[in-house]
Amino acid sequence: MSHDPAQTLTDLPLLPLRHGVLFPGSVISVPVGRTRSVALVESLAEGDLLAVAVQRDPEVGDPGVADLFPIVTRAIVRKKAHVRARRYQLVIEGLDRRRIESMSASDPFWRAQVSAVGETDAERAEVPALVEAIVDRLDRFGALNAELSQRLQRARTSDPGRFADLVASALSLAPDKEIPLLLELDVAGRLALVHERLLEAEAMAEIKQKIDRTVHKELGKAQREVLLRQQLQAIQKELGEDDEDSPTTELREKLGALELPEDVRKTVDKELKRLERMSPNQPEHHVVVRYLELIAELPWDRRVEADDDIPHIEAKLDADHYGLEDVKKRILEHLAVRKVTGGQRGAILCLVGPPGVGKTSLGQSIADATGRPFVRVALGGVRDEAEIRGHRRTYIGALPGRIVRAMAKAGVKNPIVLLDEIDKLGQGWAGWPEAALLEVLDPEQNSTFTDHYLELPFDLSEVMFICTANTLDTLSPPLRDRLEIVELQGYTVQEKLHIAKNHLLPKIVEDHGLTADAIVLTDTALAAVVREYTREAGVRQLGRELTKICRAVTLERARAPEAKGAPVSIDAADVPGYLGKPRFFDQAGERTAIPGIATGLAWNPVGGDILFIETSRMPGKGRIETTGQLGDVMKESARAALTYVRSHADELGVDADFLESNDVHIHVPAGATPKDGPSAGVTIFTALTSLLTGRRVRSDTAMTGECSLRGRVLPVGGIKSKVLAAHRAGLSRVILPSKNRRDVDDVPEDVREQMEFVFAEDMSEVLGAALESAVFEPGAGITPTGHAGSGSGGALPV
Repeated sequence: MSHDPAQTLTDLPLLPLRHGVLFPGSVISVPVGRTRSVALVESLAEGDLLAVAVQRDPEVGDPGVADLFPIVTRAIVRKKAHVRARRYQLVIEGLDRRRIESMSASDPFWRAQVSAVGETDAERAEVPALVEAIVDRLDRFGALNAELSQRLQRARTSDPGRFADLVASALSLAPDKEIPLLLELDVAGRLALVHERLLEAEAMAEIKQKIDRTVHKELGKAQREVLLRQQLQAIQKELGEDDEDSPTTELREKLGALELPEDVRKTVDKELKRLERMSPNQPEHHVVVRYLELIAELPWDRRVEADDDIPHIEAKLDADHYGLEDVKKRILEHLAVRKVTGGQRGAILCLVGPPGVGKTSLGQSIADATGRPFVRVALGGVRDEAEIRGHRRTYIGALPGRIVRAMAKAGVKNPIVLLDEIDKLGQGWAGWPEAALLEVLDPEQNSTFTDHYLELPFDLSEVMFICTANTLDTLSPPLRDRLEIVELQGYTVQEKLHIAKNHLLPKIVEDHGLTADAIVLTDTALAAVVREYTREAGVRQLGRELTKICRAVTLERARAPEAKGAPVSIDAADVPGYLGKPRFFDQAGERTAIPGIATGLAWNPVGGDILFIETSRMPGKGRIETTGQLGDVMKESARAALTYVRSHADELGVDADFLESNDVHIHVPAGATPKDGPSAGVTIFTALTSLLTGRRVRSDTAMTGECSLRGRVLPVGGIKSKVLAAHRAGLSRVILPSKNRRDVDDVPEDVREQMEFVFAEDMSEVLGAALESAVFEPGAGITPTGHAGSGSGGALPV
């Protein structure tokens, strides 16, 4: 049934809305800020009527009739509130639809002339069906508040058009969806549009709900797993069952079987409780598991029963290492004390010596002899203090320090831990690792060593630490004070021959796929390799030379398979064919063939070596020239030597005024190598005296010692290394300070038997032993009579 609305016009104040629609029967709150709209609101009171229109374009500031939709809502003011200056909040309720016929803007606010409109076909047969369909959709769409439900229920039966308006306002649709509903005057058509909007809203709600479910499923997965895990544990507890495959349970059982200190046990229990409350997907879960696994791996109460049979240990050390009597004696002393006292206290030894003498391999031999696990910790080049003490667990990728990792690897409290190359620790921006070792290597403190990652005291007092170093110069005094120094000075020629024959060669032959009888290397050939191709304190270069020979033999066999069974015999004459021309020979006889040259002895971190001091005179005005990269101490020794010669000119038979018309040049060969120290003083004195007296220095003699201005010979260090260097160089006499007499006992007995030692307290004794009695005659030849060297090592009987 359609209605014919009255055509009378009503004049009402007009409030145009930029956004939103006011449906009849609904209440909205509108913010008011435009100048005309504010003037309108200020003139209104509660209960006043007005027309509410919707703008076609929200950007238009002063709209006309053409800028408004033709259907407006007649409304009543329910409340107005002054928010702030020129700002109001207006609460209005829609009454019915009106059509806007015209409007004016002459007053401070807009006014409109509106006419009533009638709704059509409100009683069509499909209207009740549409209402029931909408109600059914509302039930599916979701619960509404009680007040709106009551209003919808009343409108549903009395006024289907008002029912459609109430549903439209309750859906909170977008303006472009609401405006067609406002403009639709046909009730059935409006209900159909509302039903369509409900279907769209329901579809959007389902999509949103699906997205929310997906998001919540991903975000809530960890929380659900925690909840389910807790419920599962509660169910298993009620049933008296346990999850034997649970990593947490397995870790708990492993930790429970350990005899942990009380403070460690408290920490473990606390971390286990944290772990059980975590989801495996949490980043912290892995950190806690790794921490507890480390505690489980560390030997808190596990020890190995070490072999304390001293004769057996001694035999094992002798079998693995030839020589090194001092260090083997010290190890046996420690083990003997431990056996007698029954104590578990570890030892801290520091093996100091040149490369290749067996410092590192000695640690493995000690472990094999005592039956204790062996762990090597390489410290060369370490510059970060955290490498020793570990990182805090708060850092990503944190790890325990090398000491704790070594203990976990050993698996017992009393292993052998080798701290290799301790003298090559660096110092960087991340700290000084040597300072972190002070606690590790202090027997009074390392029983409570605390790693930054572990943050629990760990007992290192039963560990036998063995440190290796080439020199002690780079170690700080506090660290040196904690170490028991055992010096390894190097091997004699006889020891090298024994090591090469019984240790190096058999292993190298096996490594090259050769049988034990495939190579027959005679003693003379081994001696030639030692004397003419190596001049080192250790045996590393000797091993490389033997490897070169074995490679060549392997190549010969590969080229001639038919000769595979025939052994290869190598004598001294055959060695150059495998190794090339000799690298070393006796230089002393040639170098000291004229006056002014003396052979000295020097020490460096890789062992001892011989050192030639050369002097020369030339016409000049008393200038002294020194070359060869000499340090300040050696330059001072040269000046002191010149003063001594001039002050004892009458005794030495030297012209005291020789500097008036001569310059003196002192040179030390190997000019690319810096040299310094006081031990060359005696050699410089002797070389100057030889130059100025014309008496040559004996070619079989080397010397060392510091010399004072008055000619006193003072003691120096490194005697054993220097004597071994002289022996390797083919010299048979060594002049030493008298106060170094006791140091000769450290020289191996076989070397002492081949060497002649001259001990001097004054330079007069040195010169008497070192210089030939006759003045050198240039025309008499260059080979010293009676004291010439015997070629390439004739003084080294093998």
